[in-house]
Amino acid sequence: MNKKLLVVGAHSGDFVWRAAGTIAKTIEEGGTALVIAMTYGERGESGELWKEDPKRSEESVKIIRQQQATKAAEIIGTTIQFLDWGDYPMVLTNDRIKQLTTIIGDFEPNVILTHSEKDPFNPDHPLAFQAVQQARLLSSGAGVPSAFKNIDPPVWYSFEPHQPELSGFIPDTFIDISSVMEKKLAAMNCMGAQNYLKDYYAELAGRRANHARRISGNKEIKFAEAHQSMVPRVVSTIF
Repeated sequence: MNKKLLVVGAHSGDFVWRAAGTIAKTIEEGGTALVIAMTYGERGESGELWKEDPKRSEESVKIIRQQQATKAAEIIGTTIQFLDWGDYPMVLTNDRIKQLTTIIGDFEPNVILTHSEKDPFNPDHPLAFQAVQQARLLSSGAGVPSAFKNIDPPVWYSFEPHQPELSGFIPDTFIDISSVMEKKLAAMNCMGAQNYLKDYYAELAGRRANHARRISGNKEIKFAEAHQSMVPRVVSTIF
């Protein structure tokens, strides 16, 4: 199978914190990845840039955020596409759902990663979930033939939110990212608009590795990312 991973983030940095290791691991194993940044996070996700210069324009912040995310994506080895939907609040429209549906149909991913359904601290993350949920169903024709192009339904996961216990996030899938953790660290170092998140997500990768070791017995796992499956998996055997 040609492994194709689509990661959809509400803001330009979301893929780095929550899925950079999973993306890099996919590429390391010969797969391809596409990151979609629905917004640059210019209003609500760039606090350190606004502290440096409160008189900045939103357009100048967008440019910086694009540069940072593009550099991070290059380190990981993924393509990234910016939709510029505007953040805080991000607004969903029929045209935007159609745009995302077209992207999914054109890329034909095997797996989609995006935000959790709930997030009491961020107005845009649940909207990203809703957009992906709807676009995924439309692009796969709800699992049946239709009058428009449809693809096989991609496997769908939510990546870990910043406050998992308050977002209804229950991890059921752990990805061993030990071999690519240096790439994740380097990508996080690119995100200067949110420097305060680097230590948190580095520590989280170590903590999730502890969980993965206890679950699997694999003592070689040093770093991991956790995800929650949104749809059942179909396999040929229980083993």
